[in-house]
Amino acid sequence: MTPPDASHNRWSDLDRPPLNATALRRGLLRPDALWTSLEVVESTGSTNTDLAERARAGTAAEGTVLVAEEQTAGRGRLERSWTAPPRSGLFFSVYLEPGDIPVERWGWVPLLAGVAAATGLAKSAGVDMSLKWPNDLLVSVEGEERKTGGILGEFAGDGIVVGLGINVSLRADELPAPTAGSLALAGAVSTDRETLLRAVLRSLEHWYGKWKAADGDAAASGLQAAYAAGCATLDRAVRAELPGGASLVGEAVAIDGDGRLVLSTEDGLQQPVSAGDIVHLRGAAGGLT
Repeated sequence: MTPPDASHNRWSDLDRPPLNATALRRGLLRPDALWTSLEVVESTGSTNTDLAERARAGTAAEGTVLVAEEQTAGRGRLERSWTAPPRSGLFFSVYLEPGDIPVERWGWVPLLAGVAAATGLAKSAGVDMSLKWPNDLLVSVEGEERKTGGILGEFAGDGIVVGLGINVSLRADELPAPTAGSLALAGAVSTDRETLLRAVLRSLEHWYGKWKAADGDAAASGLQAAYAAGCATLDRAVRAELPGGASLVGEAVAIDGDGRLVLSTEDGLQQPVSAGDIVHLRGAAGGLT
């Protein structure tokens, strides 16, 4: 008998077992919990695209979690692609409905997800994590900052879909770029994806609950301070590559109440940046534990 194509065998890489959806539901779905449903699919183009379509169709309840073992068309910020071998990371999206919280405060939700992911992974993987504004997760690999995760938020239906992609067990020869990293390469004490996913989702539930209880006030909820404490972008010279092709160089000095990065420029101005790519020019990374 001809053996099945290994690329279609869910157990083809025994170092990367499939997620146990039943066990995840048992640990995360409770009557009083934020998470209301959790689905694991073998492969999809993008969990964000799929969940946003459900939200727009009115078929996604708040607290829906969609996880993929593999994403074939994963999206990052600015429509960049995000690819990784099957079962080598966590690729998932959640749907949240902030309700009566003013829409102008919803921009904090992806930053909130960054704080939640960094704190959850630091505890469960035992790896120092930091945040690159606005939505990158950084680890240290051989003394160098490496991106190990990214976050993408988009409005859909009556709420917001937040997607996370996190490199867990990628080996050096599998990295998509020299600036990429993984939890394994950063010396994680655990690369068990179920443990890590539970930790991130529980941390996200905690921070989202605090933020909602404060009516979306990032300062009152402690979110603004937590983000700043773990942000590797602060206190260093950066270049902000802005929409439209312009750029701005300065020292990153603060995260303001709207979640913007504030740059102090050479002419002495304090310039808030609400969108754009940030390039770290010098300085040491911060930590978030």
